[in-house]
Amino acid sequence: MKILLIHSDFIEFEARQKAIKLAEDWEKGRKTRVEECLVAFVAVESRDEENIAKVTENMVDEAIKVANEVKAQRIVFYPYAHLSKDLASPSVALDVIRNAEALARKKGVEASHAPFGWYKAFDLKAKGHPLSELSREITAEPVKQKGGPQPVKAGEEKELTEDDHRALGRKLDLYSFHDVAPGMAFFHPKGVILKNVLMDFSRREHAKRGYREINTPVVMNKSLWEMSGHWLHYRKNMFLTEVEGEQFAIKPMNCPGSILVFKSATRSYRDLPLRLLEYGMVHRNELSGVLSGLFRVRQFTQDDAHIYVREEQLSDEIERVVDMVGHVYNIFGFEYHVELSTRPEDSMGTEEMWNKAESALESALKKKKMKYKINKGDGAFYGPKIDFHIKDSLGRTWQCATCQVDFNQPERFDISYVAEDNKPHRPVMVHRVIFGALERFIGILVEHYKGAFPVWLSPVQVRVLALTDANAEAARAMLEKLKEAGIRADSDERTSTVEYRIREAELEKIPYVIVIGKKEEEAGTIALRARGDKNVRYGMKIDDFITQVREDEEKKR
Repeated sequence: MKILLIHSDFIEFEARQKAIKLAEDWEKGRKTRVEECLVAFVAVESRDEENIAKVTENMVDEAIKVANEVKAQRIVFYPYAHLSKDLASPSVALDVIRNAEALARKKGVEASHAPFGWYKAFDLKAKGHPLSELSREITAEPVKQKGGPQPVKAGEEKELTEDDHRALGRKLDLYSFHDVAPGMAFFHPKGVILKNVLMDFSRREHAKRGYREINTPVVMNKSLWEMSGHWLHYRKNMFLTEVEGEQFAIKPMNCPGSILVFKSATRSYRDLPLRLLEYGMVHRNELSGVLSGLFRVRQFTQDDAHIYVREEQLSDEIERVVDMVGHVYNIFGFEYHVELSTRPEDSMGTEEMWNKAESALESALKKKKMKYKINKGDGAFYGPKIDFHIKDSLGRTWQCATCQVDFNQPERFDISYVAEDNKPHRPVMVHRVIFGALERFIGILVEHYKGAFPVWLSPVQVRVLALTDANAEAARAMLEKLKEAGIRADSDERTSTVEYRIREAELEKIPYVIVIGKKEEEAGTIALRARGDKNVRYGMKIDDFITQVREDEEKKR
């Protein structure tokens, strides 16, 4: 049995849709919220069935022990199959969850459980102390560890549904995951194309808005992270290394590098706002028990920008960020909600700085007439933020875009610009991302479209097929013409029937299939079949088709 224990301010969950026939009788749409609790995410494994009563008892004892250590008032047992791929039968797992709750209560602990066999949306706020996230492997033997995280084997996956981004990624040959790099995705050629298309789109959108792209090192000296405050406030999430006797860190965030670029030259008030964009690769040492495909990773790329403004420019710049988020998310058809996260307990800077920053963010939201909720104490350690939470295809929400106001880093790095009075003044720094973690955004997109990407995003836009071997040369010539036009096209020259190859293209969710037969070869036309449409368009000119694909790309369809 694998468990992940999270000491939480609260967990709120809602049953959305039954996932299996054996799902518990539960009221669909009912929201349940439990405050001040230890959440025990539980995956019951097939090997547990040999001694299920003892394994369940050991799991409950371990949960109670940790609850006592962190002074949690209650325990919530949450069925979470994602922690393992070697799952017990649903009936056994359901008994474990129910028996665990009953056993905990018998031992004098207030306990409850989340519905078994349902797709659920949940919102959880972890406490954020050294014992707040602990993973365990439970057997019939007593649990020996006294404390500290015990890793769940990386890369383990349950039997996935066909719409899960991990299953779709494997089926469509986009990416894979391997134990040698837990929490880090291996992108295949088609996955890299998808990633690059998103980044190309992002670059164009940023260029329109006056952003300038930079690139900074991945590994930097400890002294930089001490100056930024990460060493004190974020060190437990950083990967460390040593170079010639000195300590270095693999960057968990891009902001210190951006600040050094700003500081490398004298800046005038005329240069501001200065918008520096970086597609920065960062690494964060997440616990192995929470890793989940592309949704929770240790290595990811951010469309990270840092904007340096005069204080009087701050409100307008925040509004520009909010507008850009709305524009990009609308293109993908995403619903999202907004949260304003305020000063956390572990923060740096003065109360005056924080009040000004929070006021600027809230003022911009009110001016844009946006609905939002206050997420008290969940800001970054250096500043408050607006978070944008995308709703995915299962109704779950993921925080992607963010806009953070920072008075602290400019102070710590002593950066300035020359104002109209020819004196140095301190700029304000805005941290923001639109996609957020590009890997997570891709995972959401894969599930959102169920792998059937619109033409502009699809790694392969067109597949060219020869009706018979006699048409093979004409099909190859057509393929080259499409490639020369900048269209992402491939071919299938297997000896299978054309019907079989068309069906394969459908399974690979390719938007268009072109078939070249004798009539098409003689007339210089194509037979075109669109994904999901059994009707074939005959006699189409290739130049008209190229125009159609370019329109698809321009209109993002």
